[in-house]
Amino acid sequence: MSGNSGAPSDPWAWLGLLKWSLSYTDGTKPSDPNTTFAMSDEDKAFLEAVMRDGIIDENERMKTILKDVTEAMDKWKSHTYTEEEEGQVQDLLDELRDIVEQIDYARAFAAMKGLDFLLGCVKEGRKLHIPSSIVSICLGIISTMAQNNPAVQKQLLELSAIGTLSDVFFLEEEEAGSENGDRNGKLRARVIQAISSIVRSYDLGESVFCQLDQSTRLIEAGLGIGSSMNARTCPILRKRTLFFLNALITSDESTRERVRKFNSCIAFLADNYLSADGEIDNDEREVREMALEMMIQILEQGKSVNAILSRKNKIVGMGVQRVSALRGLTDTEEREMAAVELEHWESLIRLIAEATPDNEEQGSESNPIMLIDNGTANSKKGLPQ
Repeated sequence: MSGNSGAPSDPWAWLGLLKWSLSYTDGTKPSDPNTTFAMSDEDKAFLEAVMRDGIIDENERMKTILKDVTEAMDKWKSHTYTEEEEGQVQDLLDELRDIVEQIDYARAFAAMKGLDFLLGCVKEGRKLHIPSSIVSICLGIISTMAQNNPAVQKQLLELSAIGTLSDVFFLEEEEAGSENGDRNGKLRARVIQAISSIVRSYDLGESVFCQLDQSTRLIEAGLGIGSSMNARTCPILRKRTLFFLNALITSDESTRERVRKFNSCIAFLADNYLSADGEIDNDEREVREMALEMMIQILEQGKSVNAILSRKNKIVGMGVQRVSALRGLTDTEEREMAAVELEHWESLIRLIAEATPDNEEQGSESNPIMLIDNGTANSKKGLPQ
């Protein structure tokens, strides 16, 4: 499987690939000596120690789980799955997710063509009428494996996983209003979580994602911009998307251009996520606090603040009213719950008052362009700081 290019004509090809792989690899070495999935000597030593000490061989258990899952799915080619079969596969995949939480086993699972299997199941899930619960668990396993695991993150990039998952997200977005659609946003939230895990804290992943045409559209849709479905009905989707956006534009590798790429999202947050009208539940409160925290970080880093300053009067106006309301709370429990939000609002108002628009003509104070010759200085203008 390789994303949108070279897709096999057989929609079940990903399942066949896994079955073939399980027949020719033991999970500790690749079936092809030229493959990139080879385990290091350290990884092999660890697994040998596990078996020598009499602990369950997780590699063999993974193979068993995958064989049982493929056998169950093979049956679904000819008949609709039963609730019992769905439950059995769920239990197996839940166990698999627990195993691959360990980096060593995540790499072994990748050697079994497990990533191809997971992406295939997610990509073809709706077409092949695979239970959404199974698709959701597969997305969860991708997230678990990719989290802070550069080797797996790289392999997923090579498999065009971001493109595949983005396509699934937009398809689910289109079908959200249908009878069998993702009305509560939970499946789309899992997709965002999986993409986030592939990208976050991985320089190459962040760079690749930000260069994709669909990156802005994906974040906008996750936040509810231009969606036919009211974003407030999908708090889990908004939280996952907001967490991803925050990590992306405030990371150490972020640039002025990256922040500006998502200016429409930042402006939308200022217009729609900070309002305190009416009663809100814990999810709404958490979303608002996350939005406030992100804006504080943007202002503190100072890479690009124009999107926030363009809403300066509106934000400060809401902030002054909110600070007054929070300080006026008399109930002890309510005051404790509002403490974080109050601190965020006070910090945000102060930072906005101190902020100045992006300077397009000069570099940072730590790298003054006045010491560079004119030709070099001109070439430096407008570069991200």
